[in-house]
Amino acid sequence: MTGALAGVGLVKKYGATTALAGVDVAVGESESLAIMGPSGSGKSTLLHTLAGIVRPDGGEVLLRGERIDRLGENRLSELRRTRFGFVFQFGQLLPELPAEENVALPLMLEGVPRRRAVQRARRWFAPLGLDGLERRRPGGLSGGQAQRVAIARALVIEPDVVFADEPTGALDQVTGTEVVRLLTSVTREQGAALVMVTHDADVAARCDRIVQVRDGRISAHSQYTVA
Repeated sequence: MTGALAGVGLVKKYGATTALAGVDVAVGESESLAIMGPSGSGKSTLLHTLAGIVRPDGGEVLLRGERIDRLGENRLSELRRTRFGFVFQFGQLLPELPAEENVALPLMLEGVPRRRAVQRARRWFAPLGLDGLERRRPGGLSGGQAQRVAIARALVIEPDVVFADEPTGALDQVTGTEVVRLLTSVTREQGAALVMVTHDADVAARCDRIVQVRDGRISAHSQYTVA
């Protein structure tokens, strides 16, 4: 399988429970992939395995053709910091930092001086509709604004892949629709692949493709074109 990121024959077991049973999946550059399925189907395990958070018991994970599932912990941690961006359901912003420093944090953790990191972070505020909120702390942001800050934080490192785990789960429908529209469009513009777990069919339909996971296997595959 080819693409920016691919999982080949992925198997993951937790005791007697098989979470992934030989899954093949790939996502290309600038492509968005939604992963759907009922609770316990294996969709979150699939995302975590592709992101290098969980190691598969069998199969391979390939990032631009390089096998990453066998990397040591230090190298894998570095890869997650420098080539993967993450957007979680509740944003996970640091409450004591203003928005611009929350966005700049991944750069500062890699040794970029604070002033330069913040300058790079500020470039994302206008494209994501956050102008004027650079110094606002998370407690002073709406849910949608906080998620857009989280999107900026995921993109500031210019990642190969962005992983989003129920990014609209804590938002109302209108706000969630706008957040996922921004997420899919900005990742596409930046050439990053997007892998998103969601339970919301309307959110999933904003992606280029949808895979349905059931009992640890891909049970269905759909392709959409969204304006």
